[in-house]
Amino acid sequence: MKRSIHFLEYLYCHLLIVFLIGRVGFVLNNRCVEQLSFADAASACWRGFVGHDLMVAAWLLVVPWLVGLLALRFSGLRLRLWLTPYYVLMGLAVAAIIVADAVMYEYWQFKLGTVMLSYAASPEGATNSVSLSFLLMRLGLFLLLALWTMIPCIWLTPKHLPTGTGARLWMRNISIIWTFLLVSGVLWMRQGDVYTQKPYPTQLADHAAVNPVYAFVGSIRLTDNYAARYNFMSEEDRADLFKGLYPAPADDIRDTLLLTSRPDILVVFIEGFGSRFVEELGGLPDVAPGWSRLIPEGIFWENYFSNSFRTDRGTVSAFSGWLSYADIGLMRHTEMHDALPSLAKSLAKEGYETSYIYGGAMTNMGKRQYLDDMEFANLYDDTAFRDEQKTGSWGIPDSTVLQKTRHFIENFEGGHHFLVAQTLSSHEPWDVPYHRLEDERLNAFAYTDYSIACMIDSLRLLPQWDNLLVIMIPDHGYLYRQSYKDPGFFRAPMLWTGGAIREPRRMQVIMNQSDIAATLLSQMGIRHDEYPWSRNVLSRTYTYPFAYCNYPAGVLFADSTGISIYDIEGDAVMTEQPADDGLRTMRAKAILQTSYDGLAGLQRKRGTP
Repeated sequence: MKRSIHFLEYLYCHLLIVFLIGRVGFVLNNRCVEQLSFADAASACWRGFVGHDLMVAAWLLVVPWLVGLLALRFSGLRLRLWLTPYYVLMGLAVAAIIVADAVMYEYWQFKLGTVMLSYAASPEGATNSVSLSFLLMRLGLFLLLALWTMIPCIWLTPKHLPTGTGARLWMRNISIIWTFLLVSGVLWMRQGDVYTQKPYPTQLADHAAVNPVYAFVGSIRLTDNYAARYNFMSEEDRADLFKGLYPAPADDIRDTLLLTSRPDILVVFIEGFGSRFVEELGGLPDVAPGWSRLIPEGIFWENYFSNSFRTDRGTVSAFSGWLSYADIGLMRHTEMHDALPSLAKSLAKEGYETSYIYGGAMTNMGKRQYLDDMEFANLYDDTAFRDEQKTGSWGIPDSTVLQKTRHFIENFEGGHHFLVAQTLSSHEPWDVPYHRLEDERLNAFAYTDYSIACMIDSLRLLPQWDNLLVIMIPDHGYLYRQSYKDPGFFRAPMLWTGGAIREPRRMQVIMNQSDIAATLLSQMGIRHDEYPWSRNVLSRTYTYPFAYCNYPAGVLFADSTGISIYDIEGDAVMTEQPADDGLRTMRAKAILQTSYDGLAGLQRKRGTP
């Protein structure tokens, strides 16, 4: 009878143990991200226990509680039989969230949320990045944790609840504490409540303290009302902070970088190549000697920042001149594509033939549909290569893709050409036909660097070189022994080279990936009125240079006073270099809030619900 009366308390303690196991596994699995001391790990476990786990466990037991109340009303109700399906579903869901959170954090370094489901919808990205043994091991851990979660729940649940005095005892033991935990959790619990005090001492410890079930459920959006998603401040304050950040397009330019207004254009869109790998930007030495050799020969932008953390977001920023969003990837939202500007479309109106070459499949994240909608006339993916040329897990190695790019340029005849060549070899699982550095990740980036430098050297020998503008930019950075609180992740190299540039330069202006469209079009004497988020950084109206970047958990803002990085979910400033009065963070919030208002405007423009 005692076990029947107290079964919910036993289940409660069992779920707390499940969360503790998950938290310890999270810390151990992510030692490659950050090594926590025993004290930091213990502190994370305690903060998570009192801040999240107590309430989340109570939430998960609402169904057994309610069914128990029904069992008291209908004495013949078979409690275990009715609750077993719930325990199975709960066990599978809790285990999937805990394991996915621990595994994916190594790659993305933010808590599991629904934003990851959009990437899970394109599973080839994951299967190409890791080995079969890796997937099977994680699947095994998921099944073990699911069984460990559900079987004790089933076993601890009595077949029937006691009646009479036992029933009154059960009600007295359960109702008060459950009501307190549920109400307090709904009203007051936030992700940042388990964070340590400022300044951020360790990101991993704070994220380990966050209950993954809470983080995932908290990321679920029940409505597509984008305008209400991030309301940090009143409309008056938002408008005041936002004023002047994105000036109206102007024809004037302070500087002319090109020898011709109609060059042929090659954009080398480089996978993951952030400042971490370029010595001239404070990165690791000897990873990219090709960049080091090419930088003095071209126009090098030293304060250029990628907009986001993933290829799909960076693609839209680079070729539509649009901001990225914390939890929305516009590449997959095909209903909004017609409302987006397009660099390919703008150049096609000026007589350019537009092409895009990529050595992988264009199915991931709806890439082909986006490029089609942006009116790239010619699309070449892995099907444009021979089967024997596909030697990497992701597709065709960079050297082969760039050799084909060189062949395309060699055959430029008449008219104007806009060609994008996207690389892929500097990506998990790092299998490249090149062996110079012992670290497999650094070696993959070195291979991409070598392949690009070889292509540039070969292009110099062509007559097309004299009228060619080559723009080398990454799609985003890669977290190599760093975290999002390191501004170096978003800072990136950008180099303009080719025979069409006027002279080698070092450009100090702070700018974003989304600014390329307006800046390039202005250099060519082409209007860019349809690019509201793209700024001509060489215009006299660009009087307040800054960069704004985001990822699903935070935003970065950089201007001449320094850099601030703000954790949206935790409501905490992770980085201030140097410390300021909070104005950088407030401006970042104003842009984030305004950008989602603009996203709602895109919906209205397209007539979407």
